[in-house]
Amino acid sequence: MSKTIEFLFDFGSPNAYLSYPLIKGIAERHGASLEITPILLGGLFKITGNQAPMVAFGRIPNKIAYEMLEMKRFIEKHGLSKFKMNPFFPVHTVLIMRGLIAAKEAGVDESYINAVLTAIWEDEKNMSEEAVVREVLESAGLDANRLLIEAVSNPVKEKLKSNTQVAANRGAFGIPTFFIGSEMFFGKERLAQVEEALG
Repeated sequence: MSKTIEFLFDFGSPNAYLSYPLIKGIAERHGASLEITPILLGGLFKITGNQAPMVAFGRIPNKIAYEMLEMKRFIEKHGLSKFKMNPFFPVHTVLIMRGLIAAKEAGVDESYINAVLTAIWEDEKNMSEEAVVREVLESAGLDANRLLIEAVSNPVKEKLKSNTQVAANRGAFGIPTFFIGSEMFFGKERLAQVEEALG
């Protein structure tokens, strides 16, 4: 019986970008399915009282410097050299996360994810602006008009809120978070543990 890896996901996390190709590879190696669950990271922070590392450790420069060193090592180890820190960080992701829910419902979520991750973390685009989002989606061959209309529908809005609350209820506090069944793994540094859990 194949297993499912659930990935709690928000485009605004650089670690979501760094983890995505690796978790896809893990799933493929083990014949597991990968389920992307869109949540709103800012909403999760609010519910759980968490903060982004840059905020939480802002007064500890040595800690921030070490976090950046670890990120550099991770990028080099896994050949993720296209990554660029987005100049508009922190990225406001409400629209694009709602759009991901719409894309999942339309069966185009993989193309949508690839287009948006590339736009933010390689091409340094400001994806908080609807016009930019529209251009990116159209360039990827997606029906931008349909997806953006669906993104502002009440069912999609409620789904994103619900996903975020459920994530908090299950113990999540940040991204990337992975679940295999009820087992939770947090952080890109836990990817090896995720793979081990698949057997």
